[in-house]
Amino acid sequence: MKSILHLTLALGLSLIPALTVWGAPADDDQPARPLNLIIIQTDEHNFRTLGCYREHLPPEVARIWGEQAIVETPSIDSIAASGAVCTSYYATSPVCTPSRASFFTGYYPHRTGAPGNDLPLNNEMITFAEVLKRQGYATGYAGKWHLDGPGKPQWQPERQFGFSDNRFMFNRGHWKKFELTPDGPRVAATKNGQPTYAVDGATAESFSTDWLTSRAIDFIEANSDRPFCFHLSLPDPHGPNTVRSPYDTMYTNMVIKPPLTYSRTTSNPKWAPGMGRGAAGKFQAEQMAQYFGMVRCIDDNVGRILATLDNLGLKERTAVVVTADHGDLCYEHGRLNKGNPYEGSARIPMIVSVPGRVPPKTLVHQALGTVDFSPTILSLLGHQPIGEMDGRDASELFLDRSSTWQDLTILRNSGLRASWLAAVSDRYKLVVSVEDEPWLFDMESDPDELTNAFGQPGLAEVAREYAQAILDYGRQFQDPFVTQEKIHQQLRQIVSN
Repeated sequence: MKSILHLTLALGLSLIPALTVWGAPADDDQPARPLNLIIIQTDEHNFRTLGCYREHLPPEVARIWGEQAIVETPSIDSIAASGAVCTSYYATSPVCTPSRASFFTGYYPHRTGAPGNDLPLNNEMITFAEVLKRQGYATGYAGKWHLDGPGKPQWQPERQFGFSDNRFMFNRGHWKKFELTPDGPRVAATKNGQPTYAVDGATAESFSTDWLTSRAIDFIEANSDRPFCFHLSLPDPHGPNTVRSPYDTMYTNMVIKPPLTYSRTTSNPKWAPGMGRGAAGKFQAEQMAQYFGMVRCIDDNVGRILATLDNLGLKERTAVVVTADHGDLCYEHGRLNKGNPYEGSARIPMIVSVPGRVPPKTLVHQALGTVDFSPTILSLLGHQPIGEMDGRDASELFLDRSSTWQDLTILRNSGLRASWLAAVSDRYKLVVSVEDEPWLFDMESDPDELTNAFGQPGLAEVAREYAQAILDYGRQFQDPFVTQEKIHQQLRQIVSN
C-alpha cells in the first residue's frame, strides 16, 4: 500500500495544470482554436444501463436485471470508443444538489454552501463555465440546475455562475413536457394552473429530453463560429418513470428480474449496513421497463447532438462529456433512488472524449469523484482554474502517461448532519457511519456488496490506510462529519489497531 504521506498529498494537492490551450489544427498563419466543450449530464442514472460500462463488467454484474434485460446505447458508446471511460467514478455526495455543487466548482459539498438538496450555491463559487467564459467562450445551459435554493421550476435563475445563456435553465423538478411561449419557456403539462410531471401527449418536440436537446442544438448552431461550452442537464432517468411513445412500450415485453441483492437484503438485515437498509416495496418490472425507455430516449438524443457536430464540421474540435449527478439503485439491496455509498447509488458514468488529446478506448480505473471534474476538464482543455480547488487534476490518467496517482476518493452523505463517510478505491470501500460498525467491501470478490470484510485476515492494513485517509481529508478540508463523535471514534480505533 502507498504511504499515508503520499495519500495525503494526493488528496489535497492539484497537479500543475497545463498551460497550453489545446485545440483543433489551424492554418499556418492562424492560432489554434480552443476546443469546444459539451457536457451531457443525466439525473439518477444507473451506470449498468450503458453498453460501454457493461462491456467492462462480468456478465453477472453487468446484467443484474436478467440476461436479456439491457438497453442498447450506441450513441453514448461511440463517445466512449473515441475517448475515455472512467470505470470507478463516484458522486462525491450521491444526491442532486451536493453532487452538482462539487461537480461545477471543484470543491467538496460542505465548502460550497450546498451540502444538501435545495440549498443555494455560495455566490463566490467559481465554476468551470466561468473560467471558460473569461477565456472568450460562449457559454450556455439547458435543463435542471438544482443549485439556486428551493425555487421550482424557477426558469433562468438570476445568478448565472458563468453560463451566460441560461434562458432554458430551470432550478428544480423532473418535468416531462416543455414548450416555448412569447413569455419564455414553461412546463407544458398543468393541472389547475400548476405545472405537473404528467407525460400525456408528449411528443418528439415537447418531451423533456427531446426539447432540451433541441435547445442545445440551437445553441451549437448559433455559436459554431467561436469556442463554446454548453451544459445539457437532462432530468431523466430520474423518476417518475414515464417516457413518451415509442419508448414507453419498447421494453414492456422484456423479461426483467429483480437483482440478486433485492431479496437478500430485504429478508435479512445482516446483508446490509445500517446506512444502507430500506425498502423499495414490491419489485415492479414495468417501472424498470420505463426506466430503460428513458435511457434509450437519452441515447437517441445524444445521437442528434453528435450528428449536429458532424454536419457543422465540429466533431474534431469539440470535447464531449457524458455523466450523471448520481446513480439509482433500481431495486438493488431492496432500494430505489440514491443517498448511500452502494455502487448503484454512488458510482456514476463518466465518459470523456477530447479529440487530439485523450486516446481512443482509454480506460481510467482509478477512483475519482465529482469534486475532481472541474480541475480535470479545464486541464484537458488547456486552461487553468481561477484559484485553488479541492479536487484533483486527474488529466494525467486520461493522457496515457505514467502516473503515481493514489487510487482513492472520499464520499460523504448529503445534508447538514453526519450519517456516513466512505473512502473508495477501484477495489475496496470503507464505510464508517453513526448507525453501524465499520463496513469494508471488497468489490472484486464481492461485487454485490453483501459481505462485510472488515476484520478479515490480510485486510487490516487496507482498513487502516482508508481510515487515515478520511481523517486526513477531515483535517485538510475541515469537514465536520469527520469529527462527529461515533465516526471519529471508529476512525481512530481502526487506525490504532
